[in-house]
Amino acid sequence: MFGAMACLAAVAAAAPATASGEAPAAARISKISAPAADTRLSLLLGQQRDDVEIVPAVATTEVEPLPAAAERGLSIASGSSQDYDVLLASLPQAKGDAQWECLTEALYFEARGESVKGQFAVAEVILNRVDSPDYPDDICGVVNQGTGRKYACQFSYTCDGIPDTVNDRRSWTKLGRIAAIMMDDGPRELTAGATHYHTTAVNPSWSKRIPRTAAIGAHLFYREATRTASN
Repeated sequence: MFGAMACLAAVAAAAPATASGEAPAAARISKISAPAADTRLSLLLGQQRDDVEIVPAVATTEVEPLPAAAERGLSIASGSSQDYDVLLASLPQAKGDAQWECLTEALYFEARGESVKGQFAVAEVILNRVDSPDYPDDICGVVNQGTGRKYACQFSYTCDGIPDTVNDRRSWTKLGRIAAIMMDDGPRELTAGATHYHTTAVNPSWSKRIPRTAAIGAHLFYREATRTASN
């Protein structure tokens, strides 16, 4: 198994930027000082965290690479019949449990600078991991996988040393609605089952080994190889 956007071989995560509003109720999110906010303003794209991701350990399993995307009927595109702006507008407010907060937080720190469609796509990847036997079976487990272990965290914002503070309440509210929609069996048609992604600012080595399934905004999406045996 390879790591995800956050963490797979020097992958960029980006830095959240301009801030306004108060911190959310999530226990791990605390108030941030002005200097810390200024630090985030200076990071790549002004929307995501670092320009470097952490390389996780590669699982000791034999895998069979998937056929090329075209051979599987997949197009490298972001086409969709779903109007995601309309879908988002269908849920004016949202709140939820700890799993909802974990997904909302991940979308905030990983994709709040993306288009609505790009934000839904990142949510797809996280939920695809939840459904995969190769990853934890709940959202918080997926998002926090490897956190606290050097070179093992899967989403770099969880171990980059920067306080996970939400200052942009408007973005948090919108992303919370996306999280709720996706957790309630929202459509997963943007990434063709992707389990990995990285920004276009980097070119990690693992991206050449697994098929790309979609390109949306500043992110490229990939579906990992199918596990066939264990050593």
